[in-house]
Amino acid sequence: MTVRHKLGLSDLEVFPLALGGNVFGWTADQDRSFAVLDAYTAAGGNFIDTADSYSAWIEGNKGGESETIIGRWLKERGNRSDVVIATKVSQHPEYPGLSAANIKAAADASLKRLGTDYIDLYYTHFDKPEVPVEEIIGALDELVEAGKVRHIAASNISAERLTASLDFSEREGLARYVAIQPHYNLVSRDTYEGELRDLAERSGLAAVPYYALASGFLTGKYRPGASVDSPRAAGATKHLETERGRNVLAALDEVARAHDAEVATVALAWLAAQPTVVAPIASARTPEQLPALLAVSDLRLTDDELARLTEASA
Repeated sequence: MTVRHKLGLSDLEVFPLALGGNVFGWTADQDRSFAVLDAYTAAGGNFIDTADSYSAWIEGNKGGESETIIGRWLKERGNRSDVVIATKVSQHPEYPGLSAANIKAAADASLKRLGTDYIDLYYTHFDKPEVPVEEIIGALDELVEAGKVRHIAASNISAERLTASLDFSEREGLARYVAIQPHYNLVSRDTYEGELRDLAERSGLAAVPYYALASGFLTGKYRPGASVDSPRAAGATKHLETERGRNVLAALDEVARAHDAEVATVALAWLAAQPTVVAPIASARTPEQLPALLAVSDLRLTDDELARLTEASA
């Protein structure tokens, strides 16, 4: 039976691994993206994460490529009601920021690219402190009331701004964030743990961490002397230069051997076991990369193993 976890206080039930759509239209063309999406859903996955800006950073792209590919896949497979689609607003070159007018225009553009009339989970991608939370929440609430968005969430936001947003929603009876998407993994814990995680826990927010595998470092393929052909190699290999990175790799190897599991699976299992975390996000360029990611739904680490990894990553 496929595992499903409730996403915070929402009515969404999601697979314990969210499939990252950042590679679609970047390192995975449409055919390969379709193959990855097919393999993920065939294994029971139902939670697809993208953003309106993916992948505007590539020369020749303008943003929205990932949503467009996902939209074409949804149309060809006729499975819209079977999947939970999460996307984000604020970073698209044509729709920057979080003004009320921009949020609404960007949502309409995302809906068109996705070929759907509703978004299951709509994130503010990067908070814009110059925009009052009242304006942001007000615009998001209008989208929910219009049936264009089912639930709202926040990514890259401070505890202070998140508190103000939740308080405003509560006070005015408007749509309320149900999830948070923080940068969080075994070699980046202070980006979430502490005030922000405590707030999420008190408020019943589900965490859906990005960079769950630290740009591939936590797959274990980056080792001293090894050469990896990947656009993310520079970001991943920097962790080899730190004592924490080396300690984490050693602990991951040890735990992986005990379970006859992939290093990536163990890293995701540690993350999935942390307070508030419902579904880490990980992406795959090919279907062959998926099994190690999907296996997180079945791997349960012992308390001692979790402690060993936590200590190594301190």
